[in-house]
Amino acid sequence: MAASSNIVSVRELEARLEQGERIVLADVRFSPKEGGYGREAYERDHVPGAVFVDFKAVLTDPPREHGGRSPLPSPETLAERLGALGIDRSTPVVVYEDGNGPAAARLWWVLTYLGHDAASVLDGGYAAWTAAGLPVTAEKPSPERRTFDVALRPERLVGVEEARAASGGSSGAALVDSRDASQYRGLEAPYDPVAGHIPGAVNYFWKDALSADGTWKDAESLRAHFAGLDPSGEIIVYCGSGISATPNVLALEEAGFANVKLYAGSWSDWISYPDNPIATGDE
Repeated sequence: MAASSNIVSVRELEARLEQGERIVLADVRFSPKEGGYGREAYERDHVPGAVFVDFKAVLTDPPREHGGRSPLPSPETLAERLGALGIDRSTPVVVYEDGNGPAAARLWWVLTYLGHDAASVLDGGYAAWTAAGLPVTAEKPSPERRTFDVALRPERLVGVEEARAASGGSSGAALVDSRDASQYRGLEAPYDPVAGHIPGAVNYFWKDALSADGTWKDAESLRAHFAGLDPSGEIIVYCGSGISATPNVLALEEAGFANVKLYAGSWSDWISYPDNPIATGDE
């Protein structure tokens, strides 16, 4: 797709690096089924200069009674962890994983939530970088600790109360479920003890925002994809635990939606409240 402030192509990144622009490259490769995969992949080879961001250790906290399976750390904790990796709010950051997926989008969202206005994801990820024949290395940089001065954007985040209001229709916000259709319909729950979706939510599987080659669809195609939603309205996006919702947040913003919010606790937080209603099937 055409370059945007949130999405950069490998050729654009290559050109910016060749021009000497200081960019923090963040490798956030991750597999929920193989805990050590990301670090092993990074140590094998990565984009030169990239720092490794341990997805679970940096971008999540241990589960509690509420907050979902992958709780969002506090802004202060996130800022401390990112600063330790040499990431601050004044230096552009380009995030990548293997392809285009939830791990990179989650880090992108966290950065924007903390007030970073120059955070992007690499379109096609590491696979696109290597397919373009660009250099890789096993050499690990030693990032200098920096201070991440938070300029929080609280309007990008909602909790269970806002999700309840949207579900009940009192807030006027639209709820978007980013999981696949079988999970939305309640036919399976591979990660959670209860199947179904938040009543009133509409289903937009996050992978449908990608083209057949795995790159992001262009803005016009994304607007057509999300044609059932009001671009001027409030959109609350969720998934199972606030991770695979973030590609849809990115895609909606690329399509021109200006009021998109993440329900970070998502379905796994919703079902931690026994009185919350549950819907199944299509709506």
